[in-house]
Amino acid sequence: MALDLPAYLARIGYDGPLKPDHATLRGLLAAHMNSIHFENIDVLLGRPIALDLDSLQDKLVRRRRGGYCFEQATLFDAALRAIGFKTTLRSARVILVLAPDKAPRGHMTILVDLPEGVFIVDPGLGGLGCRLPIPLDGGTVQDGDESNRIVDDNRRRVLKVESGERKVDAWISGFDEDNFVDFEVANHWFSTHPASPMRQRLMLRAMTPQGRVTVMNRDVTIRANGAATATRLEDREGLRRLLQSVFGFDLPEAETLRAPTVPEWT
Repeated sequence: MALDLPAYLARIGYDGPLKPDHATLRGLLAAHMNSIHFENIDVLLGRPIALDLDSLQDKLVRRRRGGYCFEQATLFDAALRAIGFKTTLRSARVILVLAPDKAPRGHMTILVDLPEGVFIVDPGLGGLGCRLPIPLDGGTVQDGDESNRIVDDNRRRVLKVESGERKVDAWISGFDEDNFVDFEVANHWFSTHPASPMRQRLMLRAMTPQGRVTVMNRDVTIRANGAATATRLEDREGLRRLLQSVFGFDLPEAETLRAPTVPEWT
């Protein structure tokens, strides 16, 4: 099925130019990430995660839900290609928690080839997220109080994120050739296997004008203008209210969320 580009643009609130250039890429990425948030609720509900374009448009565009990296990047890549951008999907290993030799190729990101060079756009990076294209040549971009850059260690690229004293390596990738079926296999594992981190915890991230709101199980962190405050969800009704007020959709099933592998939500 072809992408309904007008519906997608309306969903993200973008009404700027539609040229395959850096300015358009920058505007689209920010609009997408400000509107379509990261969430893995369907995984915890035991629902299949489909990556065909019709299913993605139904969930992320028509029903105004969010999704995780495979959903986010697949939809955003389809929009870029519809506009005329030259893109390549690549896998990466998220190393925020796991060591590089323990982390599977479980993240989908997008390379965009422009006259100015090759840029990374990464709309589905969980608790982090840069709303600007990141140059592959090592240049630094600043999104709010966080700087993002790609470092080449001669074997692979590393996404480094810094904010004040906080410095993290987010993911690594050799940018080996991937086929879309590779992402479908990874998506199946991450959405169904008991060992998958997506099956073990509730993870949400919403970008805001001042920063972002992240949720890990019951813990809620609000980053705004370089400062972070922490709160805690008291119950599932509080989760549903948070989805309505911050994430932009209502999900009655949040009040009965049961996840056998998530002790805090059993």
